[in-house]
Amino acid sequence: QVQLVESGGGLVQAGGSLRLHCTTSTNNVSAFDMIWYRQAPGKQRELVAITRAVGSIDYKGSVKGRFAISRDNAKKTVDLQMNSLKPEDTAVYYCNIFHRVTRQSYWGQGIQVTVSS
Repeated sequence: QVQLVESGGGLVQAGGSLRLHCTTSTNNVSAFDMIWYRQAPGKQRELVAITRAVGSIDYKGSVKGRFAISRDNAKKTVDLQMNSLKPEDTAVYYCNIFHRVTRQSYWGQGIQVTVSS
């Protein structure tokens, strides 16, 4: 059973920074896209940032220039550096890995990020 564990969330004032960290137990993480999603209260889960197995990276428009996703396949980790945080970034953030060929998908338990105004 593949496990993902997130850490690094918490409460921060607007304009501040947080770094989310996700560790996975899978042995072939380089074959997976590694993704951060978030879900705010009353809203649907949305993709925030993705680092694909093929090497490309994309971001949700509202976080471009403020967030940076990075992966370390040797350590089986994916991080999300979040700068210039805004109250609208408040959400539960989830780490996900997805294999485009086998369609395997695994999720972390989620971690709360709260940005106060």
